[in-house]
Amino acid sequence: MAADSIITIDNLGKTFKGATEPVVKGISFSVARNEIFGLLGPNGAGKTTTISILCGLFPPTSGRVTVNGLSLEHNLSEIKQIIGVVPQDIALYPTLTARENLHFYGSMYGLSGKKLKDKIELWLSNFGLTDAANRRVSTYSGGMKRRVNLIAGILHDPKILFLDEPTVGVDVQSRNVIIEHLLQLNRLGTTIIYTSHHMEEAEHFCSQVAVIDHGTIITKGSPAELIKANGAGNLEEVFLNLTNRKLRD
Repeated sequence: MAADSIITIDNLGKTFKGATEPVVKGISFSVARNEIFGLLGPNGAGKTTTISILCGLFPPTSGRVTVNGLSLEHNLSEIKQIIGVVPQDIALYPTLTARENLHFYGSMYGLSGKKLKDKIELWLSNFGLTDAANRRVSTYSGGMKRRVNLIAGILHDPKILFLDEPTVGVDVQSRNVIIEHLLQLNRLGTTIIYTSHHMEEAEHFCSQVAVIDHGTIITKGSPAELIKANGAGNLEEVFLNLTNRKLRD
């Protein structure tokens, strides 16, 4: 692993049982410490599968992954202590309040007592949720649910934060608040790995991006480098030129 890399992926592959084609086809890349790394791709490209493997949700079929100097295959329990995961699907209990949900998730990470309570109150305040914190999550708007979902993944101050479509389906104000706080976390030393369909957001948010399609990394670099190299006006143009403009359902 390079000295400045916090994640190194070497020839990673994944074929699900019963499938004729691998979802991920021997990809290799590294993520630098303190980077905001975007893994971008159309529906079914392999990005969520890749993120899921890196989070330890299921094993790869082939290849090696190193996270903060630890082998994913041999040191998964230690790795899980230093990562935070914010899934695309809302992972909250709808009949519990925001405070109750966050207390549950914080305790899962080993937090308790005043430390947990203070962290919950800090993040509820930061995300404008204090006044609604004792309401059931089922009564929340999509943007409010997204914000609580994000807090659940960062309560334990992870070194590495995995975000799968963290702003999908939210209002402009919620998206802005989420992105601002993620940038602040990054400035404080959290490495972020992020997937999104919002190319304009990714262009301004990410320091590096990799575009994945049909299970293969087809390009990697900073948004500015990729825009220049492809003679494009923006990252969305690069993305459409590389992945084709046909619909992906």
